[in-house]
Amino acid sequence: MAIWKLHGDGKDVAASEIVLPEERLSWPRTIGFGGQHVVAMFGATFLVPLITGFSPSTTLLFSGLGTLLFLLITQNRLPSYLGSSFAFIAPITAAVASDGKSVALGGVVVVGALLAIVGVIAHVAGTRWINVLMPPVVSGAIVALIGFNLAPAARDNFLQAPLTALVTLLAVILVTVLFKGLLGRLSIVIGVVIGYAFAWSQGEVDMSGVADAAWIGLPEFITPTFSTDHLFIYLMFLPVVLALVAENVGHVKGVGQLTDRNLDPLTGRALFADGLATVIAGMGGGSPTTTYGENIGVMSATRVFSTAAYWVAGIAAILLGLSPKIGAIIFTIPPGVLGGVTTALYGLIGIIGVRIWVENKVDFSKPKNQFTAGIALIVAVAPFVWVIPAGEGSIEFSGIILGTVAALVVYHVMNLLGRLRGTDK
Repeated sequence: MAIWKLHGDGKDVAASEIVLPEERLSWPRTIGFGGQHVVAMFGATFLVPLITGFSPSTTLLFSGLGTLLFLLITQNRLPSYLGSSFAFIAPITAAVASDGKSVALGGVVVVGALLAIVGVIAHVAGTRWINVLMPPVVSGAIVALIGFNLAPAARDNFLQAPLTALVTLLAVILVTVLFKGLLGRLSIVIGVVIGYAFAWSQGEVDMSGVADAAWIGLPEFITPTFSTDHLFIYLMFLPVVLALVAENVGHVKGVGQLTDRNLDPLTGRALFADGLATVIAGMGGGSPTTTYGENIGVMSATRVFSTAAYWVAGIAAILLGLSPKIGAIIFTIPPGVLGGVTTALYGLIGIIGVRIWVENKVDFSKPKNQFTAGIALIVAVAPFVWVIPAGEGSIEFSGIILGTVAALVVYHVMNLLGRLRGTDK
């Protein structure tokens, strides 16, 4: 377990230096940097429960607890904040609509447990098998199709209040392009605030539930439901495991590059920690977690990679989660604002998949890469539907499930046959 030592005089960071994970600045400065991480994660973290219908306060509580757990398991060597995962939105939304929140939470727990198992395997056997199963063209396609598959949800919210949604979207874009540093990275939060103010002026904000909410208290807890009757629901969640693996591996490599360290040996611990945090969140009614790119942006801008700042952020999130009134205020954000901000966010998730292709220099002159990405995206975005008769009813596979299967099958079949025939060297 890394123990923080003071970096220099604890006040300044030279232009050629960074504050390493095992270092810290003075505690007042460390608390300030922790506060920046809270602000950076806040916009995306509270949006997921708003979209899925989960409790924002519960999500914030388990997000903070998950972050502290992650830091402990990775021995304070891998700075990260565990915020709400957007990869779960589609299966959670579908599960809640058909069977309710408890069943959806069962799917969350199943995914978290599988991710934890993947983490144990990666810790023992290394990560090479992950790269073989999911080369960049496959992992990029899976991440991209998850984002683009959510486009109809963004559209539906947008159309409920088009003017408010447009103001929110424009605010996000303008803040991103007009401001540098931390303000630019907080474009989602600032966009929501501006959109909320406009929605308020249009009479679209309902504050009726805020007055009765207590300032301090426990959030709403919901326990998951597990049943063999819901096997299809669990299958619907399974592709998310692959996206979470890609996100965590990318996070480890990203932080390693910024700190000029080989952090690959921590990949198994990171996967296990994120899986365990997701299981714990699912057992109590919180949103599932993942490592957050927003906070990598803060570290890159400030050059402070101290895990002490993340302990501050985790504790702050727990305290926010213990205020039902804050959760009630978050729930007043109207559909128009959500429509504007999710139009940007879902698109960004899709582009993260494209970024995986670019950063790994995926060669799209090769047919196997063209067909892997192209077929997977079309199947998921359309979305294609496959209905299988089962007894008196039927099982339906669509969207993300079929797109993920398509990416894996198309790539590995074309890769194998190409090598056997000599058409792909």
